[in-house]
Amino acid sequence: MSATVPDVPRHSLGDPTPAADPVLTLTGERTIPDLDVENYWFRRHQVVYRRLAGLCAGRDVLEAGCGEGYGADLIAGVARRVVAVDYDEAAVAHVRARYPRVEVMRANLAELPLPDGSVDIVVNFQVIEHLWDQAQFVAECARVLRRGGLLMVSTPNRITFSPGRDTPINPFHTRELNAGELTELLIGAGFRDVSVSGLFHGPRLREMDARHGGSIIDAQIELAMAGAAWPPELAADVAAVTTDDFDIVEDGRDIDDSLDLIAIAVAP
Repeated sequence: MSATVPDVPRHSLGDPTPAADPVLTLTGERTIPDLDVENYWFRRHQVVYRRLAGLCAGRDVLEAGCGEGYGADLIAGVARRVVAVDYDEAAVAHVRARYPRVEVMRANLAELPLPDGSVDIVVNFQVIEHLWDQAQFVAECARVLRRGGLLMVSTPNRITFSPGRDTPINPFHTRELNAGELTELLIGAGFRDVSVSGLFHGPRLREMDARHGGSIIDAQIELAMAGAAWPPELAADVAAVTTDDFDIVEDGRDIDDSLDLIAIAVAP
């Protein structure tokens, strides 16, 4: 899980003029690049794309739940073909205008608009926790994947994201998972060779945690909930976070302590 691809400059593809690019607003349901206030969450999501994109080289890839589209575009830099699906009309219009090398369409993830056995890889990063019928979605992934293809999933670790709660803290989440539940869900749909890794703060982010009362995450959330302005020190630290500040660990650390779970499974 160490595959990486180089940074793809946002404007290297000849982005359309701003008037042609529908602007997405920050709602809390999706992550948007190029916003300092959102930078921590954007980098936390982006790092998984960067580490796993190499597995998509030369492959036909479906991103199920593409959001703003930055991840599908990154993968398109190495893949043979990238099809992106999202249910939100504004997101689909945005991706179509901003990322021309991504084929995007609007659809329900419970009924993927692809033929059986038509892609090599399905990418589903930070999406499955939003879905009402996760089992149906995973079954659809198995259907559209070619034999031996890969399903790659990332999702918040329920144990650390909503600790001690039966319902998710994030109002946009329907069901969060721990490592065992995620593994069971994938195996239940016939996937095999399921591996689950954990995403953690690296050394620089742990220093930021210490500077902000033990958790830079909690510091952001508390101020957002209170509608309070961020102190300059917090704003500067959040804006400075990069993908290098996160570690993805396959072994040697307790998966239950991870912030996010990253699963790779082989299609039946």
